[in-house]
Amino acid sequence: MFHQARMSWKSAYVGAMLMCLGLMAAGCSMGGEWKVLADGNSLDGWKGFNSADCGKWMTAESVALDPAKQGTKFAITPGKGILVNGADGRTCDLLTVADHGDCELHLEFTVAKDSNSGVYLLGRYEIQILDSFGEKEWTYSDCGGIYPRWINNENTEGHKPMVNASKPAGEWQSLDVVFKTARFDADGKKTANAKFVSVYLNNVLIHTNVECNGPTRGAIGGDLSPDVTAGPLRLQGDHGPVAFRNIKIRPLP
Repeated sequence: MFHQARMSWKSAYVGAMLMCLGLMAAGCSMGGEWKVLADGNSLDGWKGFNSADCGKWMTAESVALDPAKQGTKFAITPGKGILVNGADGRTCDLLTVADHGDCELHLEFTVAKDSNSGVYLLGRYEIQILDSFGEKEWTYSDCGGIYPRWINNENTEGHKPMVNASKPAGEWQSLDVVFKTARFDADGKKTANAKFVSVYLNNVLIHTNVECNGPTRGAIGGDLSPDVTAGPLRLQGDHGPVAFRNIKIRPLP
């Protein structure tokens, strides 16, 4: 009876581990507590790229496409609740003061017409944000794409989304990411690439198990900077009007 009970316990344990691995592969996690990085009420915990201040980033109650600017700019209602990259939609990139490693990330964003932004895990691995609604053919440079590396003066190793799940400019969209950093042995030799385990855009799976051989173009430290195991979350702010809300992160086990 003891032997049967022990085997039953082992079977249950193995089954639970297999289920956990399956959830991770599917983009789910059993990670730690969620930490709110930005609720739109302040810029505490953030800084500008290469600067202690946050540039023109500001909080706002709401943003909407400005008809006077053909929707290429935001009409901003002052207040709290979201982060927006200034009245003209061009300022420095925004970085968290704290670093992260393996993580699950959730955020929501909206862009003006023809606008461009990005979200960098560890400040180095970019998921593209772009006004890509309705595109019948898309590439890594469209919304949700994993941006390419810049090697020998050309883009290489970019990954386009499996589907175009973009919403129209001016609408709020969601991004959910499970990310694992590169691995190194005791001698500092890389043993595994950084990996986007899963990326969901508007609850649609657009990437699964995509490896990055190195940081993507525009990474902190330069285009050919080395992989790292920790770094800040980075929001691109110099390519056009973009707003973010409900940014939260939690570590993977």
